[in-house]
Amino acid sequence: MRIVVTGGAGFIGSNFVRHLLADHYEGLEGATAVVFDALTYSGTLTNLTECLDNPRFSFVHGDIRDRSAVTSALTGADYVVHFAAESHVDRSVKDSAIFLETNVVGTSVLLDVSREIGITRFLHVSTDEVYGTISTGSWDENEPLLPNSPYAASKAGSDLIVRAYHQTHHLDTVTTRCSNNYGSHQFPEKVIPLFVTNLIDGLTVPLYGDGLNVRDWLHVDDHCRGIALALVKGRAGEIYNIGGGTELTNKALTELLLDATGTDWSRVTHVEDRKGHDLRYSVDISKATAELGYVPQVDFAEGLHDTVEWFRTHREWWEPLKERATLA
Repeated sequence: MRIVVTGGAGFIGSNFVRHLLADHYEGLEGATAVVFDALTYSGTLTNLTECLDNPRFSFVHGDIRDRSAVTSALTGADYVVHFAAESHVDRSVKDSAIFLETNVVGTSVLLDVSREIGITRFLHVSTDEVYGTISTGSWDENEPLLPNSPYAASKAGSDLIVRAYHQTHHLDTVTTRCSNNYGSHQFPEKVIPLFVTNLIDGLTVPLYGDGLNVRDWLHVDDHCRGIALALVKGRAGEIYNIGGGTELTNKALTELLLDATGTDWSRVTHVEDRKGHDLRYSVDISKATAELGYVPQVDFAEGLHDTVEWFRTHREWWEPLKERATLA
């Protein structure tokens, strides 16, 4: 079984590849992983160090918008697991063009090539941000897409293209929509690694607005386990929400990170709220639980502790990358 993993040198994609090659996913044992990645600012082969000598691993440097490169990488593959995306909301607010090009155009190129060469299954990794914001309750997969940021709109566009290829061309597609991920190897412009690395270096951290925006936190190991389940057990054309079940305000998360790094609120700078900042995300995972057997397994307190310790002890990994995180 040959699986092409787009964006496999990024945070979530590399986690999936490491666990895949360690045969942690039932039904995918012995699979070959082909990582296809453009190695833009947030992708790095240091995320895959332990995989480089594995005979079941190969790397292809390429852009998902490049049809020729995509065709070469996908030829002979059975599955495509599509992580590759521009994903930082703040960057999309400043300049949305690359988000549309990568997330919408790039996804359409992958789908078209997958259709032409007969890929068995195309799994598209999306986000809960496509639903917009919800004040109470949780979204199920039938909720309308009401994205509020250019990033979320570009992901919603890619979701709809995936759906269209299933409906029009009968391509076997599955889409997953996840909540906010955390864990080791996360690029240090995202909130948890940004705050942890700043705090252990004696710097301040920025808290948007009143800090009352709520996010559901999902450990990257749980997310990738859910993706593997959807790849093996998901029904063609279906969408599955994958959440972690821990909802926190940004203020409460900041408090936890201050405690974990032995610092206090004097290190927090309140900044103007992000434009179009969604108040709350919350996904209903009952469909994934019923159909796939997905249940988050990583306790949030334990997962956060392990994540903080990983960044504390892997300075050599994040220091070079932080220079790229110009928004930090």
